[in-house]
Amino acid sequence: LFNWSELVTFATFTVIFCFSFLSTVFICSFMVAAPIFGYLGDRFNRKVILSCGIFFWSIVTLLSSFISKEYFWLFVLSRGLVGIGESSYSSISPTIIGDLFTSNTRTMMLSVFYLAIPLGSGLGYILGSSAKEAAGDWHWALRVSPILGITAGFLILLFVPDPKRGSADQLGGRIRSRTSWLCDMKALAKNRSYVFSSLASAAVSFATGAFGIWIPGYLFRARVVQKTAEACTKEICSSTDSMVFGAITCVTGLLGVVIGALTTRLCRQKTERADPLVCAVSMLGSAIFICLIFVVAKKSIIGAYVCIFIGETLLFLNWAITADILMFVVIPTRRATAVAFQSFTSHLLGDAGSPYLIGLISDALQQKYTTSALWRFLSLGYALMLCPFIIVLGGMFFLATAQARDTAPERCQQWCQLGGPRKAPSQQKVPVS
Repeated sequence: LFNWSELVTFATFTVIFCFSFLSTVFICSFMVAAPIFGYLGDRFNRKVILSCGIFFWSIVTLLSSFISKEYFWLFVLSRGLVGIGESSYSSISPTIIGDLFTSNTRTMMLSVFYLAIPLGSGLGYILGSSAKEAAGDWHWALRVSPILGITAGFLILLFVPDPKRGSADQLGGRIRSRTSWLCDMKALAKNRSYVFSSLASAAVSFATGAFGIWIPGYLFRARVVQKTAEACTKEICSSTDSMVFGAITCVTGLLGVVIGALTTRLCRQKTERADPLVCAVSMLGSAIFICLIFVVAKKSIIGAYVCIFIGETLLFLNWAITADILMFVVIPTRRATAVAFQSFTSHLLGDAGSPYLIGLISDALQQKYTTSALWRFLSLGYALMLCPFIIVLGGMFFLATAQARDTAPERCQQWCQLGGPRKAPSQQKVPVS
């Protein structure tokens, strides 16, 4: 996401249509490649696949920064290749963590890992914007993350172990055989806890994808309405709102993931359904404050930032918890496939279309009525109001996850693979379905 937000920084102030096309290519290639890496991650050496994926997208990103405007098609191709590389580690990394730790320790380690989502996104906004303005050329925004990516790839090869699947759950030596890919997919489709949590994750992706693209522009339009800024007529405009939004994303991501991990740890002492219930409550609370953004932005930018801060903090609460739910309700030999298809679902129903849909609604409203600065601001706000409703829907899916009771399919698969019934762990979360 660090690399992804660097591209967002460039696109915010240039042709929106071109960027929408680039984002679509990136996400589509990511979605197509994720199930493939999920299949490979359940059957081959995960550390090697992970490192190769990181090296691949780092090199492609660096090379793409030297592509000139005349070869736009080549730049489009490079974004598709970056999506393939990034899908490798997003599908495999959580499964390695799941096999290294268990119980509350696994929750904490997943929290540390998922800090990279908001932290990388926020740093991408800030450093990408700074690099672009310092050099006067957006290509430099794409030359920061490859250095970090190549470094990370070597560190993974040298220091990260590739544990046996199920070793943390003390199943590594007892898993007798792997099932076919078709059998894995049938089992996941019958796993209601997995299906509902994946749909909830898609709702989060829908909102974060739309916010990342449109909120900085929405706040800039609010400043124009308040007459504290002039309408942008240059190719490179002031990026103050992008940088502030990026900083808020960093801080709220840190707070959200940490608060989520600590909250679930406390709530597990009261109920075995703590994980999905915490996610549901946080999303419903987030929807309230996100609605308030569009109420106060016209009068107070600071008030809007406060609402963004609280709303994003509550929204980011569920990143690590959702992954922990998956680790609990899916057996180790299917986890990479499960992570990959959850990612596929999240993008397909979430950020693959949400930025375009919001822009489409906003443009339709602008064309129907006047084209004044006030109406450009209001039309985008009305379009973004779709996000709180989707977030509420995601909260309902988390409530459904907490209520899922069909334990037979996955329990049966565990019994067949392990040679007998598995005892429930001492700290249950959601019923395995």
